[in-house]
Amino acid sequence: MSGFAAAAHAARSGVPGRSSAGPGAKVLTIGQVMERLRADFDDITLSKIRFLEAEGLVEPARTSSNYRKYSADDVARLRYVLHAQRERFLPLRVIKEELASLDRGETPVHRPGPRPLPPNPGPTGLDAILGAERDRMSRRELLAAVGLPEEDLADLERHGLVAPIAGGGYYDADAVVVARTVALLAGHGVQARHLRAARTVADREAGLIEAATAPLRGQRGADNSGRHAQTADELAALLVRLHAALLRSRLAAARSS
Repeated sequence: MSGFAAAAHAARSGVPGRSSAGPGAKVLTIGQVMERLRADFDDITLSKIRFLEAEGLVEPARTSSNYRKYSADDVARLRYVLHAQRERFLPLRVIKEELASLDRGETPVHRPGPRPLPPNPGPTGLDAILGAERDRMSRRELLAAVGLPEEDLADLERHGLVAPIAGGGYYDADAVVVARTVALLAGHGVQARHLRAARTVADREAGLIEAATAPLRGQRGADNSGRHAQTADELAALLVRLHAALLRSRLAAARSS
């Protein structure tokens, strides 16, 4: 066990340090690393591993042909990063500081990240379908969370599927859901350009909801804003349910024809 690993083991149960793949040590390809991590992090991708390397969080050795060689320490280091992102919601800058402390043989002070507060009562409407998180993240953090290369995110933005929050260069949780879903669809040959119709439908339905809830905007009262938002959310959830039922009906009709 490396000096980093010994210090980290006391702090967080076996977090190793910089690559320690010496002669005769077992090494893994990037694909093998992804398969090992997928058991605990089902959204891991090759692009995300490469991104974390580009950010200096892991530094695998290279063969003479420039192929990556990952050691057991490299894999554990990646686990540390992914766990800190998912469980403590830490930005990469803070994770890098913790890793640097471990590299020096120190025990880092583990700071909790900005955990979203659970809604009370339980989530309803679209929050029940998509999640109630409202955290924001930078462009780099979005790329890391989804495992997309920069050019793929630019493609999503070009087709109007993902956009930063108005007034800043940050993205919300919905952007993560959209990006991850489009990435899964891409595995079946569906590209961002094929999904412009979905954006058009969403725009039309948003207009329908705004028209239906417009009378609430004109009503006076302290709770008017809350009533408007709640009604809009309920209508949105009903439209999602309608869309799913119609889609299933069309697929059933296509199979029976």
